[in-house]
Amino acid sequence: MAPSTPLPTARRRRLGTELRRLRERADMSATEAGAQLGATQSRISNIEAGRYGVSADRVRTLARIYDCSDQSLVEALAGMTGERKRGWWEEYRELLPASLLDLAEVEHHATAIRVSQVINIPGLLQTADYARAIFREAVPELVPHEVEHRISHRIKRQAVLYHENPPTYTAIIHEAALRMQFGGKAATKSQLSHLIAMSERENVTVVIIPFDGTAFPSAGHGIDCFHGPIPQLDTILLDTAHNGTFIDAAAQLDRCRLVLNRMEGVALKPALSRDLIHDIAESI
Repeated sequence: MAPSTPLPTARRRRLGTELRRLRERADMSATEAGAQLGATQSRISNIEAGRYGVSADRVRTLARIYDCSDQSLVEALAGMTGERKRGWWEEYRELLPASLLDLAEVEHHATAIRVSQVINIPGLLQTADYARAIFREAVPELVPHEVEHRISHRIKRQAVLYHENPPTYTAIIHEAALRMQFGGKAATKSQLSHLIAMSERENVTVVIIPFDGTAFPSAGHGIDCFHGPIPQLDTILLDTAHNGTFIDAAAQLDRCRLVLNRMEGVALKPALSRDLIHDIAESI
């Protein structure tokens, strides 16, 4: 096993959470699991908390101990091990909230991403000027260097959409977000032009919910869904004005997927969405 670390990554924490769930389904204590693995109770607890790394072979051994017959889950969990190289987001460890580093890591490993926003353009589709205007409205107010750190972090996150094998990305955006002029008219027009250009990428889909569309659920906050190698390993980020909250419990995942499905269902098709974005940009 790898040595302990005081700052477990989001991926390692999620692996630990899934191993704990397997143990609890097997109705086995950490002490009992450790005895069968040839480890101590504290070792099992530290693995489940993400403080200790674990090899793919040990994940498979734990799955056998827990009598898990779902081989797709076992192999997906085994695939979450062995990440030794520090991600680019670690350079921001002392500069930004840990939740933003977790976000970059989850995005980096996602096989597909689906997001919804009502007031803002989604972060992965924002221009630097638009992002700067958003961050300048933060409460409490951010000092200038904090604003610039957040902008550079956001722009680096966007590289995930340009990888050789990028995740598919679907953005469900309300018309209200298109009309909010963060940064003024020039910044807004530039942002909308960028949004149109991004919507034309093969791996990016942008759909708009118009003002005259039907009602939809959960309009108060954004939802980001990061797909794992199997649905059980999906992660949801609920984006609120106060903080982002990651959730991965099965019932919550199902509820948020349903919300996204219903929002996407009332949105315009991609071509009509692109036309609406263009019309709004021309009217500014």
